[in-house]
Amino acid sequence: MSFKMLSDIVNESNQKQIAFWEVVLNDDCKNEGLSKDESMKRMSDIYLAMKEADLNYDPNALSSSGMTGGDGALLEKHRMQPNRLIGDFLTKVMEKAVKMGESNACMKRIVAAPTAGSCGVIPAVLITYEEERKVSVNKIVEALYVAGGIGEVLAESAEISGAKGGCQAEIGSASGMAAGAIAYLEGGDNETIVHAVALALKNMLGLTCDPVGGLVEVPCVKRNVSGAVNAIISSQMAIAGIRSRIPPDEVIDSMRRIGNLIPECLKETSKEGLAITATALKTVVH
Repeated sequence: MSFKMLSDIVNESNQKQIAFWEVVLNDDCKNEGLSKDESMKRMSDIYLAMKEADLNYDPNALSSSGMTGGDGALLEKHRMQPNRLIGDFLTKVMEKAVKMGESNACMKRIVAAPTAGSCGVIPAVLITYEEERKVSVNKIVEALYVAGGIGEVLAESAEISGAKGGCQAEIGSASGMAAGAIAYLEGGDNETIVHAVALALKNMLGLTCDPVGGLVEVPCVKRNVSGAVNAIISSQMAIAGIRSRIPPDEVIDSMRRIGNLIPECLKETSKEGLAITATALKTVVH
């Protein structure tokens, strides 16, 4: 990856008069030795795998711990109710985020986006967008390049590993990536895209990684819902013209510093937080 800051992508986009996603596509081709068609075919296959994982969700599957499974089906049933508070789009996003997270816990085939623990955020947002807004798969693939470029910057300049940066690095990064992708799909310009990222990331700063029993299940699966919904509302604020008072790249740098400050016991070690509650200790079989 040639870019360490979001501003690098924006500057190249403006200088070459090409879209944000095209900058990322060109960089992928250069780094991987691929033609544009080959790169786009690979990204299309990734999106297809996301859709297959959503389609093949098993409502009866339980994880080996017994802590995870079936909640996606409950949300699907809830979505069919006429008197629910939340509209179709957000309800479907919630449903798909849980389904993907549960599939991961049940050892189904998923796409790490950017990690397995945060695998539900981007698919939930983009698959729902395609279904509800009736856009082409090609447009979704372009949005995946936007998300990919954001993710590369986060991996380079902050962290995407919960073990190193806390859950802000996993769910937070996925939420920022999804926010930028939706801002692009909604017609946002480069400034709108990167500020959607900043707004999403700021809501996730400091999020700990304290999985019960050391498993990527509790609270991880439900956090995918929070990350996905956060991405939507952040993108909409950016589309409305709201801008982060802290520049996007400074937000990412803050995320890096905060991640370094989070104590080890709150970074995927299961030595603090939810992982050592009385219920957690009684529930998990060691």
